[in-house]
Amino acid sequence: MSETTLNLLQPGECGIVENITTANPKLKMRLLELGLLKGTTIELIRYAPLGDPIEIKIRGYRLSIRKVEAESVIIAKNK
Repeated sequence: MSETTLNLLQPGECGIVENITTANPKLKMRLLELGLLKGTTIELIRYAPLGDPIEIKIRGYRLSIRKVEAESVIIAKNK
C-alpha cells in the first residue's frame, strides 16, 4: 500500500483514510464530522469541470469537498 492525499486520486480510485493533517482545528473537526475517520474506505467519484470541488463517496453517501480540504486527508491505496 502507498500513501497519497485525497486530492491526488483519480476518478474511480479507492483508498482508506489514514490521517487528517491540517493546522486548522476547525477544518479537522469538520472533516471528522463528515465521516472521514481513520480506517474509512473512500472513493473519488469525479472532479468538477473546473477541478474544484471534488465529489467523493464515503459511508454510502456522496459528498463534495474543496480541493484544499482534500489535500489534508492522507489516503492509503493499493498499488
